[in-house]
Amino acid sequence: MAARKSKGFDLEGSLSHMLRRTQQFAYDQFTQNLSSASLTPRQFIVLVAVNDAEGLSQTDLVNRTGIDRSTLADMVARMIENGLLARKRTKEDARANSVRLTAVGRRALKATEPGAEEAEATLLALIPKTVQRELKRNLALLSNAVLEAKENAVPVPKKGIHRKPAAKRPAAKKKAPARKKTARR
Repeated sequence: MAARKSKGFDLEGSLSHMLRRTQQFAYDQFTQNLSSASLTPRQFIVLVAVNDAEGLSQTDLVNRTGIDRSTLADMVARMIENGLLARKRTKEDARANSVRLTAVGRRALKATEPGAEEAEATLLALIPKTVQRELKRNLALLSNAVLEAKENAVPVPKKGIHRKPAAKRPAAKKKAPARKKTARR
């Protein structure tokens, strides 16, 4: 059976669809290369970000990794339980936490990096070397534009959350009860 093409949305030409498919392949490569490691791709990214800038607050970590705040908070809590990270209150803001790698986290990162690099190389090997640098440059440009848009965005209320109250209608007059029909004799 031949595939039907949508008259409107071009799925095959959709940037978001292409990025999602590419990301899924990259994720699969990462998990295949690190099947013996206990880290997920997101945990690896958190360890890399913390290693690059020890003492980041969790808010800074959200900004560096692109992982949403609530997911990151849960991840950090689990990574602390697993001994990969340590957390303490910052001196500048007693409400904020900074995170750092533990010795266990440093070893896990070091053991995972070769597999992650191999997954990256596998992904890039799918396209000619002549376009790899340009692709990475353009994706960085898009990624930075997305970050800037997020920083400058005004939250848009979700549809249906802030409805105007319905205008009050006058009470409907009650109808007289219907009479029972009786058979005539």
